Amino acid sequence: MKLVTWMVTASIISWLAAAVVVDRQTSIEILCGMLGPLVVVSVTWLLVERTHRRHPEAVTSLMVAAFAGKLVFFGAYVAFMLLVLSLRPVPFVVSFTSYFIVLYLIEALFLKRLFWGGMRASR
Repeated sequence: MKLVTWMVTASIISWLAAAVVVDRQTSIEILCGMLGPLVVVSVTWLLVERTHRRHPEAVTSLMVAAFAGKLVFFGAYVAFMLLVLSLRPVPFVVSFTSYFIVLYLIEALFLKRLFWGGMRASR
């Protein structure tokens, strides 16, 4: 839960910093680019953390199922934002891509830490 709080706080602070510099429309597009990856990474982390505590052997199957769900969700999310909400592609895609990469990097580092702790505990 600490990681999710940290990621949400850092994302909001970074969005607010960008919002001060850009116009209102671009600020909204940056926010929309941030929300999808932030929600998905947060939910994934909470599920993985809970599963790892209860049934560590089930984490891999959870992550495989989550990957399939993420493919569908992100495709629909990007299509909805660009086609239905008619956001400008460049600010949205730059924001989406940036938050996606950074948040998944953070998640990967914490997954490594979670799994490494589990490996050391089992020895």
